Amino acid sequence: MASKRIMKELEDLKRDPPANCSAGPVQDDLFHWQATIMGPADSPYAGARAAVLDYPFKPPKVAFQTKVYHPNVNSQGSICLDILKDQWSPALTISKVLLSISSLLTDANPDDPLVPEIAHIYKSDRHRYEETAREWTRKYAMM
Repeated sequence: MASKRIMKELEDLKRDPPANCSAGPVQDDLFHWQATIMGPADSPYAGARAAVLDYPFKPPKVAFQTKVYHPNVNSQGSICLDILKDQWSPALTISKVLLSISSLLTDANPDDPLVPEIAHIYKSDRHRYEETAREWTRKYAMM
């Protein structure tokens, strides 16, 4: 049942991928995907990669595989996003998850941070925050 749903989502993603995102199984393992989220044009992020696991009946375990300077992403790549925790619904799709993560990159939630120090800089010195985020993206996400 789960593999049938995942195959349908994979077909949907190939037919109509979310903007600036791609995803698919790693070495034909339907339960272990890798996704790439290209930073939106108005953000300092581009080329960040995330792994997607344990899906669809539990929230997927999604973590950035590249270092990301963001108040809602910690040093292990974990993402603070409600749909990946208590607001998960099996009605959500990988496409919706990727779009939500992409949106978080341009619209951080500094009031519910995983990294309070970065949230403080985000709120108090946005220019410094964006410059550091761009620097980390160049250093850690560009291959």
